[in-house]
Amino acid sequence: MNKKEVIAAVADKTGLSKRDAELAVTALLDVITDELQKGGSVAFTGFGTFSVSKRAARQGVNPATGEKIQIPATVVPKFKAGKGLKDAVKK
Repeated sequence: MNKKEVIAAVADKTGLSKRDAELAVTALLDVITDELQKGGSVAFTGFGTFSVSKRAARQGVNPATGEKIQIPATVVPKFKAGKGLKDAVKK
């Protein structure tokens, strides 16, 4: 399911127009992105938590040449599914 399909599903479930549903979905994604950029987290009880994780610098190997390379430290987004979502997916 892509963003366009999510917007259509939200419009169908809520009775909103597709334009209003698009604004709502886009606003939600923007709020989550903005909070993660600040280093915070966003938690939806029963669904899951979006947060950031810091990866330390490490040494890797170029698989083509076998040469050792230095991989720099970075910050990456992560999502941890909540119990409600896990239970809903489990069948």
